[in-house]
Formats: sequence, C-alpha cells, structure tokens
Amino acid sequence: MVTGGSARRIGVSSRIYYGWYIVAVGFIANVGSSFALASTLSIFLKPMTLDLGVSRGVFSMLRSGEGLIAASMAPVVGSLVDRHGSRWLLTVGAMVAAVGYLLLSQVEVFWQFVAVRWTLVTIGDGLIGYMVVNVMIARWFVVKRGRAMAFASMGIGFAKVVMPFLVAPLLVWLGWRHTWAVFALFTVALVVAPALIYVRRSPEDMGLHPDGLEPGAMPEGKTRRPGAHTASETRTWSRAAGMRTQAFWLIVAVFGVSSVGVTGLNLHVFPYITDLGYSDPVAAGVMAVIASMQLSSPLAWGLIADRMDVRWTTLAKFLIQALGLILAITSDSLPLVYAGFFFYGIGLGGNMVLPDLMWARFFGRMSMGRIRGLGLFLIHGFAAIGPPFFGFLHDWQGSYTVSFAIFAVTLVISGFLSLFIIAPVRTDTA
Repeated sequence: MVTGGSARRIGVSSRIYYGWYIVAVGFIANVGSSFALASTLSIFLKPMTLDLGVSRGVFSMLRSGEGLIAASMAPVVGSLVDRHGSRWLLTVGAMVAAVGYLLLSQVEVFWQFVAVRWTLVTIGDGLIGYMVVNVMIARWFVVKRGRAMAFASMGIGFAKVVMPFLVAPLLVWLGWRHTWAVFALFTVALVVAPALIYVRRSPEDMGLHPDGLEPGAMPEGKTRRPGAHTASETRTWSRAAGMRTQAFWLIVAVFGVSSVGVTGLNLHVFPYITDLGYSDPVAAGVMAVIASMQLSSPLAWGLIADRMDVRWTTLAKFLIQALGLILAITSDSLPLVYAGFFFYGIGLGGNMVLPDLMWARFFGRMSMGRIRGLGLFLIHGFAAIGPPFFGFLHDWQGSYTVSFAIFAVTLVISGFLSLFIIAPVRTDTA
C-alpha cells in the first residue's frame, strides 16, 4: 500500500498498492504510443502510396528504418530507465512525438514523410512505448509481474481495436495529413499529465516493496512456480556479462526471428485482405479481430506465466499464433479467415507480456533496462527486415501467400527454441 504521507501528496488511496497506479499510466502510455505502430500505418498505406507515388515495397522500407533507429535507441533508453526512471522520459517522448505528428500533416513528398518519421516520431515513440513502460512496471512487481505487465499492455490492444474505426472516418473527413495532426493532440493529452503526476521510479523510493509485500513474504529470487528458473531479482548484470550467457542469445533468437513476420504482417495485413477482394470495412474488421485478442489475451498469458514455466507458456503462444495464421491464409471462406486471425491474435497477445517476463525473470528487475535494451537492439534489427521483405515479395509475386507461409514456419521454430533457454549463471562481479 502507499504510505500515508505519499498518498496525501499525490492524491491517491493508501489502500491500493501504488504499483497499480504505475500500471494504469503504462496502459495510457501504450495507447499514446499506438499512433506510431505499423498496424496504424497500415491503414494509411494505400492512400499514401497513391498520393505520394511510391510502391508498397519502398513504403515498407520506412518501417525498416524506424526499426533500426528504435534498435539503436534501445540500449540507451534501457540504461536511462534503470538510472533515472520513466517520469521525464514519458513526458519528453510524448512532446517530441506530438511535434513529429504535426509536421507529418504538412509533408508534400515521401522523403519529407520519411525524414519526420525517422527522427521526431521514432525517437518520441521510443520514449513512451513498451521499451519504457515494461521496465517501469518490472520495478514495482515480482510475484504479480505477469498480470501487471498484461494489464498495461492491454492499452496497445485497446488502441488497435479502436484505431481502424477512428482512422477510417478521419481519413474520409480530414484526409491523411490532418489525421496525423489529430494524433498529435491525442498523444499529449494522454501521456503528459499522468506521467508527471503519478510516475515514480521504484517502490523503494516511496518506502514500499515490490507487489506491496514485506520482504519476508517473498523469498529472494522466487516468483511462485517459475522461481526455479529465474535469476535473483536484486542481482545486477552488466551488458558484457549478459552477452556471455546462452539465455541472452536464445531470447534474442526466439523473439527476433518471429518479429520478422510480426512486423511484416502488421504493415501488410490490411492490404492483404483488400487484395483478396474484400472491402476496406472487412479489412478493418480483421484488424479489429486481431487487436481485440491483443486487448483481451495478455491478461490470460500473464496469469498463466505467473503460475507456470514461462518457456512452456511461450511455446503455447507461438503454436496458437502459427495455427491461426495457417487457417487464415489457407481458407477461402471469410468466416474462416476471421477465425484464423482470431487465433493468431490470441497468440500475438502473448508478445505483449512474455518477452519482458523472460528478460525480468532470467536477469532480474534491477538490470532489466540495460540487458533488455541490448536485446531489443538486436531484436529490432530482425524486425526491420519484415516490412520490406513482405512488400518486395508482394511486388515480385503479386501476392502475400509465400511471405505469410514463411512466417507461420518461423513461429513454430521460435516456439520450440524457447524450451532451450536456461537460467544464466554469473561468473563475475560486473
């Protein structure tokens, strides 16, 4: 619970553990970050490529550049969160991203759009997105970390559900340029005030303990059933020490390989559906189905991962995702397409929780920012391949069938690879 003095200063109830206020801010920040997502950009793909005169392959390279820039930011952002907390990172990030969205509303040629996205939008989003939010939450929870991260990540799913139905009419009423200006207003309104008012660096700064439990109630390094596979929560790791472990590279491989397909599909799922001959509202409906599962399934994945080995949970997530995708791309019936993407979305929802649970459980909450940041640098490098791979393969073959099928195979491989991750052992004092 929040100490009485702290509660009075902030204006919150002392009967509720303060970490849940941090989770609420994380939810809102994830909503604010969603305006930069590939799934949001997917809705703009057709009108913008037609208006600016670029192919889908060239347009897709935009996301690759953003991925590489985000990758280069990840180690720096991770270290900043570890050292200084998230409060000012969220605030500054929202302001920077908002300026970027305003400038997007003024572009006339594609290179201007790329320049703004690769600078202000990508940098700002890197300071308000999951790179910051999940590290912030990991500091406040150990036993209930899975469900806490799940609640916050549901902000992404909520935004993805709403986004197609928000953007589609805005594109009709305002055009794609002014829609970006609306995003600027939303970003500032959602993120800045909650971050400044409520975010605190760690429970220890407020005289509290993780999960609101006294130290004796939570054995060192244990989180119920998965405890046998986790690192000490208070142990610190340097980047060099982390890179010398098998666990680090396997986590990178598991989520890096699969991220190639995730980012590719995120950008191309809307045009994929319309290329099949379905209308824009149907495509928006498919995106909403995927997003609704990303909204609802993370909590289930978090609760499961709090109670069983995160590696087996990850395998289940990848297999469900792969089976759903296979059903979607092999079906001629629209209901089966919807059903396939329904199951794909359930599996995809695990991405909101399970990767960061792995980083935290294998490397501890005190070093999560720097170790995870370095891992994300490499994972984002993989992810940058996805959008142009899907886009240029479409330009070459005239369809997305091959790229989607390759993605399904990589999901299965990633799932079984996760079973080989073992708890790292420190061999130095770094």
